[in-house]
Amino acid sequence: MPLPSRVSKRKSLRFAPLLAMLAIGFILSGCSSAELPALGFPRNVTDINDRSLNLWQGAWVAAFIVGGFTAILILWAAFRFRRKDETLPVQTRYHLPLELVYTAIPFLIVAVLFYFTARDQSAIIKISPPGVAMHEIKVNGFQWSWQFSYKEAGNATVTGTPKAPPTLYVPQGERVRLTLNASDVVHGFWVPAFMMQMQNLPSVENKFEFTANKLGSYPGRCNILCGRNHSQMLFTVKVVTPLEYQNYLNSLKGSAA
Repeated sequence: MPLPSRVSKRKSLRFAPLLAMLAIGFILSGCSSAELPALGFPRNVTDINDRSLNLWQGAWVAAFIVGGFTAILILWAAFRFRRKDETLPVQTRYHLPLELVYTAIPFLIVAVLFYFTARDQSAIIKISPPGVAMHEIKVNGFQWSWQFSYKEAGNATVTGTPKAPPTLYVPQGERVRLTLNASDVVHGFWVPAFMMQMQNLPSVENKFEFTANKLGSYPGRCNILCGRNHSQMLFTVKVVTPLEYQNYLNSLKGSAA
């Protein structure tokens, strides 16, 4: 009875690519964020990083699985059905089950990515209710630099220029709320190390909150083309200790007086 064993062997080999990719998917999905590479982003700089990094890593895992599975199917079809002679292969006009599968799978992928993106975005841009202790800073974008106004310093404002980019000071371990707007055109407030960006819009206030976890200086820039000197719209976010932050506010009050 050699024939049935050969047939079963062929059938098992036919599903080997699918089984291999499913195995890789289960292995990767079982890894925690700390076990996966950070893909060029620092970890735990702010409380936003953890959520953004998980989303970023998950998207790459999904892309790797889908891309790998697609590549294996293409290579398998290229070798399995390569032309061997002049015989015309069987012509199939449609295959309803297969068409349903390759329609449902992309929909499922998009739905899953949308769910996790919407969930994390809602958590990241959530604004605390009134009465919660908060350092409030206004960030105004203009062609072609930034203004930072500190409420606790009597709304003292630091204005930068393309040649002298300003520095935004924030305290370590304490909640900060940034209120973003623009004086002229649309700008984009972006700090790559924070894994966060939000638009500065004329006549509209956008807000987001974060808590900085690590001391240090982090470069920021405008990431929306806003004019000829767009590339010079730079700034720095400096995370300092709460005592240093209070001393900085006091120096702003003194200079304003």
